[in-house]
Amino acid sequence: MNAAVVILAAVWLGVLGLGLAARRGRVMNLEQWTVGRRGFGGFLIFFLLAGEIYTTFTFLGASGWAYGFGGPSYYIIAYGALAYGLGYWLLPPIWRFARTRKLYSQTDFFVAKYDSRTLGFGVAFVGILAMFPYLALQLEGLGLIVEVTTAGQVGSFVAVLLGTFALTAYVMASGIRAAAWTAAIKDLVLLAAVVFLGLFLPIHASGGIGSLFHTIARKHPGFLKLPATGKSPVWFGSTVLLSVLGFYLWPHTFGSIYAARDEDLFRKNAIFLPLYQLVLLFALLAGFAALVILPGLPNHDLALLAAAAHTLPGWMLGLIGGAGLLSALVPGSMLLLAIATQFARNVAGPCLPQWNEERLNLLARAIVPLIAGAAILFERLSGQGIVLLLLLGYGYVTQLAPALWASLLPRNPVPRSAVWAGGTVGVVALTLFSFGGAPVRWERGILPEPFADVNVGLLALALNVVVLLLVTGAVWMRGATSGGTRPAHG
Repeated sequence: MNAAVVILAAVWLGVLGLGLAARRGRVMNLEQWTVGRRGFGGFLIFFLLAGEIYTTFTFLGASGWAYGFGGPSYYIIAYGALAYGLGYWLLPPIWRFARTRKLYSQTDFFVAKYDSRTLGFGVAFVGILAMFPYLALQLEGLGLIVEVTTAGQVGSFVAVLLGTFALTAYVMASGIRAAAWTAAIKDLVLLAAVVFLGLFLPIHASGGIGSLFHTIARKHPGFLKLPATGKSPVWFGSTVLLSVLGFYLWPHTFGSIYAARDEDLFRKNAIFLPLYQLVLLFALLAGFAALVILPGLPNHDLALLAAAAHTLPGWMLGLIGGAGLLSALVPGSMLLLAIATQFARNVAGPCLPQWNEERLNLLARAIVPLIAGAAILFERLSGQGIVLLLLLGYGYVTQLAPALWASLLPRNPVPRSAVWAGGTVGVVALTLFSFGGAPVRWERGILPEPFADVNVGLLALALNVVVLLLVTGAVWMRGATSGGTRPAHG
């Protein structure tokens, strides 16, 4: 048994123990399990919101894209900083509305805003559909991290099973408090590992950061620029926009918003979180250095770990792997919690009107193992890279953006029928664009050449908005023709 195995086992046991201990002294009713009784301070909210960026996506996906694609990987730095700035204005009104009405899930927000449980069912479906790729991303990353850092002594599938067991156990026991207790530790350890690798690997590869870029420019001309086609400036801009619009629409992010003690925490955090985003530069630097150290890797997501394994002793590789393990387990716990809450409250709940909130809470906790098992199956069958899984999830959650922004207007002019129509068109279009193959990639033949590279998630969102506006206009015209007015939602 090598040192990495021992270190990873210690990290696994530590996270499991800390997650289980998080419930100590508290009765895990629905409000406590889901939103921490809405009492989290600025420190915990900071790390819960920052945890959206610092996951296995940071550890493997960002460095993997830097290794495989070069310039297009810069989008990862751009969208988070813009999204955090947007949160300064967006999050306080969401928090006020949720606190006044004691909401627990993202779907509860849309149900209350549009006065429709049926619409809530659709929102829950979209949210769960988006979160499964994101959860699969964490599990895929976890398997890769453990397999590489233990030199194959612990296989990827075994690692996924053990990690999922830990997630399931402490989410069922402690809910959001487990994620909150481990989030700060995860971020500090992960950031230390990424900064170290982002400095050490360029020095090892080329003698320093500046010389590293000179070496890449000489060996791979144009690699650090955006290509003219494919992942072009159009792709870059549309992907950044899609990610900014969808950043706070992940259902588990809504849970983090609800847990805050007061709305001013979001404004204070928005000042510092964009600076926090700069740490991602070190993940990209590690990926660029790996291209010089180990060119030609068939799996780009392994770039950072493969370069670390090539240059570091076993015990240091174990520490790096431990940081990566945390980067999968902590966000995975929030995803499991959000999926279980939305399914119990907003999918099963309307079918069980006689059940009170505590029985629904028990149902949510009971189905956590089933969700975890389904996520393992999705991870095994998806066959997509880490960044592509994340972008697919962003494409789905962003279909909720038009309904969210309309709901924050003083008098919302958009009827629920328009939300249904636009959202359905957007989700179906994204699914066809992503999985339908060449026959449905119509934008290649219709859009002008510079725009053919636009992110398909943004295309689906554009169709969503067009349909939403058309249906909204039709509803208002029908109301005007009949001599009545349609009451606005608020």
